[in-house]
Amino acid sequence: MNTPQPSELAYVPFVSVANMMRLVHSLGVDRFLSDLAAYIEEDFKRWPEFDKTPRVASHSLEGVIELMPTADAELYGFKYVNGHPKNMKEGFQTVTAFGVLSSVSNGYPVLLTEMTLLTALRTAATSALVGRYLAPKGASVMAMIGNGAQCEFQALAFRALCGITRLRLYDIDPAATAKAKRNLEGQGFDIMACSSAQEAVEGADVITTCTADKQCATILTDNMVGRGQHINAIGGDCPGKTELHKDILTRAQIFVEYPEQTRIEGEIQQLAADHPVTELWQVMRGEVPGRTGANQLTLFDSVGFAIEDFSALRFVRDKVAGTAFSEPLDLLADPDDPRDLFGMLTRAG
Repeated sequence: MNTPQPSELAYVPFVSVANMMRLVHSLGVDRFLSDLAAYIEEDFKRWPEFDKTPRVASHSLEGVIELMPTADAELYGFKYVNGHPKNMKEGFQTVTAFGVLSSVSNGYPVLLTEMTLLTALRTAATSALVGRYLAPKGASVMAMIGNGAQCEFQALAFRALCGITRLRLYDIDPAATAKAKRNLEGQGFDIMACSSAQEAVEGADVITTCTADKQCATILTDNMVGRGQHINAIGGDCPGKTELHKDILTRAQIFVEYPEQTRIEGEIQQLAADHPVTELWQVMRGEVPGRTGANQLTLFDSVGFAIEDFSALRFVRDKVAGTAFSEPLDLLADPDDPRDLFGMLTRAG
């Protein structure tokens, strides 16, 4: 049997987990996060150019599977991602993902990539980018409540973009805190493992909450949070999943990615549908202020939005071009005659 070889148009650059890790190490984590944040900021500043919709979510008792699409005039991107809090107990990742970037002009994919690692990196880069606009001036101490898979990425991003050097770690599972402390000790941080969330937030300039339980939880109560702090709330990201007491929300200036999605999935699902929030793209464009005073309590109600994934896909496409960090994947059927798909199949037999 003489099987025809695929044409060049059949191949799509594919970035595996191994190559994603090689790419990160080739740049260095700090540079990777900083450069990725620059792509995210660039795309937020052209927010009106994007086709936007809340993510398409399929919920079950065990978790959620989501598609996150967006497009500008030239590129279309989407991410497939799951969130299953029970997975860790069964030996699986809580979150896995992959993504595709395509040409709007002909619909052909120009990149297929793993996004489990990339999502962790883009989430951290987005948080720290927002922190650059909202964290108190001179912030150096961050409380990290929830020391799972996202913890170290958040710490490194906030150091690279915001100057955080001291960490106060807490998790209901001491093994998670021990893991995070072990991983971060060689990164130059001053680290304190705390015995409670209350202890962790004392003296913190930034409070990051990143817990995984799919339920209405209260990780922070109002009495735990003082004036002048910035809360980076990233764990509440689907209906019924929150981390903050409602009283915190009523006294904080709340900043969101896409209100139509955050009101369904974020901390503000606890509030009235018309509760005022500030959209981050307007802050980054200089159209509305971010932090306005030293005593202001700011809250980034983060749920993740498709434009951040689009930025990450665009970033990876640019970084792997002309390198060995991707491999050609025979993904697209490309017959010699576009009308003769069946003929191509027949000749292959």
